[in-house]
Amino acid sequence: MKIHLASVFVDDQAKALRFYTEILGFVKKHDVLVGEKHRWLTVVSPDEVGGTELLLESAGHPVVKPYRDALVQDGIPLAQFAVDDVKAEYERLRGLGVRFTQEPLDMGVVTTAVFDDTCGNLIQIATQPQ
Repeated sequence: MKIHLASVFVDDQAKALRFYTEILGFVKKHDVLVGEKHRWLTVVSPDEVGGTELLLESAGHPVVKPYRDALVQDGIPLAQFAVDDVKAEYERLRGLGVRFTQEPLDMGVVTTAVFDDTCGNLIQIATQPQ
């Protein structure tokens, strides 16, 4: 068994696609219309185009908003992405205008930072020392 797909709920799929590709650097893999207004929209790491896909899923279901609002209010990230160097990625993303809710924090076994993905979620980036 392996993880093939994970999802994040997004307020606006077009806006999310721009953020996740143009700012974060992911690559669009699938973009298929589902019904009249929703899309099966996935992105992947440019380093692993055959790897795990991230579904930018429409946040239209009524339970999504209170769930995500509670996570954001408590400062809890919805997802975590691995990066080679949290501090370098923090500087790169800040330079692109990304708003961080947690600056890089060294916790011994991992260094993390948390940012707002502009689509309703907090996302954590992490580096584990080699």
